[in-house]
Amino acid sequence: MSPSVALADAAPAAAASKALAQRGASGAAPRDRPATLISPSILSADFALLAEECDRIVKLGADWLHIDVMDGHFVPNLTLGAPVVACLRKHSRAYFDCHLMVSEPAKWIDDFAKAGANMFTFHLEAAADPAALSAAEAHPAVADVARAVRAAGMEVGIALKPETAVELVMPYVEAGLVDMVLILTVNPGFGGQKFMGGDVVGKCAPLRRAHPGLHIQVDGGVAPSTIDEVAAAGANVIVAGSAVFGAERPGEVIAALRASVDGAAAAAGN
Repeated sequence: MSPSVALADAAPAAAASKALAQRGASGAAPRDRPATLISPSILSADFALLAEECDRIVKLGADWLHIDVMDGHFVPNLTLGAPVVACLRKHSRAYFDCHLMVSEPAKWIDDFAKAGANMFTFHLEAAADPAALSAAEAHPAVADVARAVRAAGMEVGIALKPETAVELVMPYVEAGLVDMVLILTVNPGFGGQKFMGGDVVGKCAPLRRAHPGLHIQVDGGVAPSTIDEVAAAGANVIVAGSAVFGAERPGEVIAALRASVDGAAAAAGN
């Protein structure tokens, strides 16, 4: 784990992300995207040993820890919340990449900031009526949530369901309101689903072309068998749950995911 990740809870989130993005940049081959970041989803960890599991996976090479938050309303499942994040923060100095699959994301900004979250990723479809979203301009409600997240000291992520057009997130990226866009390649709510490739993961490509410095995260069914398609599309932040925590040798899986993304980034950068 890089020093910037280890100290993420002791420095502003933006500074931590900048340091992560620069990892390996000095003297390295040109690449078309920020540094590769592997963010295993703790939804697949043994919750009875959560602190130990998180520590183990970071020591094996994970850059971030992906924390899935589900409210039973926006998605048909209920998982952990801010109190568990706060408890885990007492035992971990890792970068907490929190993905909120909740109906009213603005309600939880302060709680997650106080709990020690570094990235607060909310769903575009939850922050405003999807029918009111436009590719031409930012919706005020979505922009307000993004600004509030940043004001609370966290980085801003916006997530898109598989059926949501990538063009709808562009106004927020272009306005500088977003640090990361999360492209879901499964329907949100449960782990272990089948990866959606093709046009779904392909949403990364126009984002990468337009914004080379943007963190683009892919979550859902990502494993050694699907990573090459994810990497080729332009992602640099990789979420994998069961593929990492369920592996006999998680460190080797993390290394394989990183190698695929690094290879695609270098190939596209030449």
